Amino acid sequence: MSSVSASVGLLMEALPYIRKFQGKTFVIKYGGNAMVDARLKDGFARDIVLMKLVGMNPVVVHGGGPQIGQLLARIGKESQFIQGMRVTDQETMDVVEMVLGGLVNKEIVHLINRHGGKAVGLSGKDGGMISARKLALRPVAGEGLPSEIIDIGHVGEVTGINAELVSLLDSGDFIPVIAPIGIGEDGVTYNINADLVAGYLAGTLRAEKLLLLTNTAGVLGADGQLIVNMDAARTEQLIREGVIHGGMLPKVRCALDAVSAGVGSAHIVDGRVEHAVLLEVLTDDGVGTLIRA
Repeated sequence: MSSVSASVGLLMEALPYIRKFQGKTFVIKYGGNAMVDARLKDGFARDIVLMKLVGMNPVVVHGGGPQIGQLLARIGKESQFIQGMRVTDQETMDVVEMVLGGLVNKEIVHLINRHGGKAVGLSGKDGGMISARKLALRPVAGEGLPSEIIDIGHVGEVTGINAELVSLLDSGDFIPVIAPIGIGEDGVTYNINADLVAGYLAGTLRAEKLLLLTNTAGVLGADGQLIVNMDAARTEQLIREGVIHGGMLPKVRCALDAVSAGVGSAHIVDGRVEHAVLLEVLTDDGVGTLIRA
C-alpha cells in the first residue's frame, strides 16, 4: 500500500470516532517520557490541538516529578521518598509550586499554543478548583511496625473539585492545562499525584474518556502480553491474582475509580509512542489498555 493510500485509510478509520466524540470531554494525564522527549512533546501538543479543532474538549493534567527533582538538586536539597511519595517540607513545596505551576505548566501551554491551540495554564488553587487535605500515609503492613500515620509534609489527596472554570474554558475555544496543586481548608498548599487529580476531575466532568500516559505498553497479563480491553470485574480479578502490581496498581485503581464515577472508559496509554493520544482515541487498535465499568 502506498503512503498516500495508507494516510487516506487512517483518515477514514478516524472519521467515525471524530463524529462520535464531537463535544465530548477527554481528561489526559500527561507525564513520563512524553514530557521529556522533544519529539514526543511536540507530537503530544499537536494531538491536543487537533482534538480541539475537530470538536473534542481535551483537558490536560500534568505531572513534573523529574523536573522537581532536578531543581531541588540544583539548590542543594536532597529528594526523599517514602512509599514512592516525595517528602515535601515547606521549602520543597515552594519548589514544587514553582515547577508545576510555573515552569512545566507554561512550557506545555507554549507548545500547544505554538501549534495553533489556545491553551490556558491553571493551578488547582485558581478559582478554588482543587480542594485537598493532608495525605494520611500509613506503614506498609508488616510485623512490629507502628500504626501511626507517617508525616511526609505537604502531600495531599483530593477532597473535591470545582470544575466550573474548566467547563467555562471547554465551552469556548480554550484548552485547560492543570497543575495538580490543591488547597486545604486551613489554607495549606498541597502537592497531589497527577493521576489522582486527573481521575477525580474526569469523574467530576463525566468525561467520555480518561487517558493516563505511562512509560509502559499498558497492562500486561500473566503471560507478559498486552491486555487491550478489560472490564472492571476482570481488572479486579487480575489485581487479586497479583498480575497487576507495583507501579501499575495505583494507575489501574485510578482508572477503576474513574469509570465507577461515570467516565465512559479509562485508558492506560503508552506515552513512548509518537501521537499516542490520537492513536488511542481515533483508531481501532489504539496503543494501550482500555478499562470499562
